[in-house]
Amino acid sequence: MKIKYISQAWLVLVLALSFGGALAGVDVWLQPRIAANKLAATIDEIPTLVPLADKAVSERYLPVEVTVGEGKLKTTYEAFWALDKDSKPRGWVIKASGAGFADKIELLIGVDPKCEVITGLSILNQKETPGVGNKIEDLGDQKKPGFLWQFYNYGHHADQPLTVTTASPKMNEYNKIKAVTGATISSRSVCNIINEALSKQLRTALTKALADGPTSRPAKKE
Repeated sequence: MKIKYISQAWLVLVLALSFGGALAGVDVWLQPRIAANKLAATIDEIPTLVPLADKAVSERYLPVEVTVGEGKLKTTYEAFWALDKDSKPRGWVIKASGAGFADKIELLIGVDPKCEVITGLSILNQKETPGVGNKIEDLGDQKKPGFLWQFYNYGHHADQPLTVTTASPKMNEYNKIKAVTGATISSRSVCNIINEALSKQLRTALTKALADGPTSRPAKKE
């Protein structure tokens, strides 16, 4: 009987290792496709996140990579050019991520050319609690604004930290964000990611990149 249990245990172990290896292989195989889909989604959002930006023009240029921090705190951000039809810079779309309540949250942050004002926000990926935390994705409209609505045309200063409140901010409280009801942690996570991304180091680097001008993407091989 003991030998039987040992053989069954080995069988379970072998099956677990086999399934784990198979899942890891599928994950590796899918990574390029996932990355390509996220890049396409990012390019699609540029005209929404930055006023007057043109998608077709903006996607012709390589994003600017900015590394901030040191050691374990070192993070590299991608800042996509947001250009209008005449190739004039209208702002940036910065890809950023950080810990949420349930898992990692990935954001796209729109800012003006000099990184002074937040012009828009989009959730690229999240796994927050359905029906509660995932409402951080809600845009809504002027009659019924969602969480994301607060990041459009409200003049939030990019050089000042956002803070979360459970009450509706007053007119002069420019950098306060009302949390999703019942999802204060998810709401605060979004603001923390934005605050960390829009550091002085990143804003200085993008100001320099703005002066240098964009770099065209390499031509696709036929």
